Amino acid sequence: MPAPERIPSRGLTEAGLRTLLAEGELTVLGQVRGASNAVLYCAVAHGGEERHCVYKPVAGEQPLWDFPDGTLAQREVAAYEISEATGWGLVPPTVLREGPYGEGMCQLWIEADAGAAPADGLPPLLALVETEEPGDGWKAVGLAEVGEGKTALLVHADDPRLRRLAVLDAVINNGDRKGGHLLSAPGGRLYGIDHGVTLNADDKLRTLFWGWAGEPLTAEATEVLDRLSAGLEPGEALATRMGELITAAELDALRGRVESLRKSGLHPQPSGDWPPLPWPPV
Repeated sequence: MPAPERIPSRGLTEAGLRTLLAEGELTVLGQVRGASNAVLYCAVAHGGEERHCVYKPVAGEQPLWDFPDGTLAQREVAAYEISEATGWGLVPPTVLREGPYGEGMCQLWIEADAGAAPADGLPPLLALVETEEPGDGWKAVGLAEVGEGKTALLVHADDPRLRRLAVLDAVINNGDRKGGHLLSAPGGRLYGIDHGVTLNADDKLRTLFWGWAGEPLTAEATEVLDRLSAGLEPGEALATRMGELITAAELDALRGRVESLRKSGLHPQPSGDWPPLPWPPV
């Protein structure tokens, strides 16, 4: 399946969207409740264009024991930059900028496809099934407790868009890939959001999408990893940008993950040193 066509937001190119997010006037419209950190729903206007966006100020980040304080916004931007370098466009346009509450991450708001949500409330690429094996078109993750001492098999779709995201998550060392961090947008696009706990120097990969663990990477993924490897060479634009957003040790670890994936040619498996599944899963 080819990558979905990059869809500019109502006429703006990707570069135009970044300019709008970086330079536009931010107006806070409300707060997204239930998030661990401050997430503000905003309008951003510039040059006669206006869009909705998410603004996450650094001042609203909760301290984490395993990440340096005040760095989650930079990691969200780094994840976007790496996504762009893959050519897959899996993360909405994201910039680092000053806002009403100080420096923070600003990301284009994506309207999810309301028709893609099934009745059980799970994201459309996840399901719980009362069988021992996944059906055609699905990959098994593992057993999940569903109450009253019962278990069901958690599965995810064997979907090439999701497989690309699994590769990106392995590269950025995503420590929190929940089902709720996926957005199915109109037109067939799949976006991943909430990348604050990524790019740690230690292995933190925690995801619901282990269905391809140990399987060979696609030829497409191998080509992408080759490009990332070249782009992360010292002096290259991507490496320079990463050096502005993450620590030197984290950049070295990023290079190491890319090289490890290239050398093995396989999707990673849980390390055993870190819980492989996020909680809560959605």
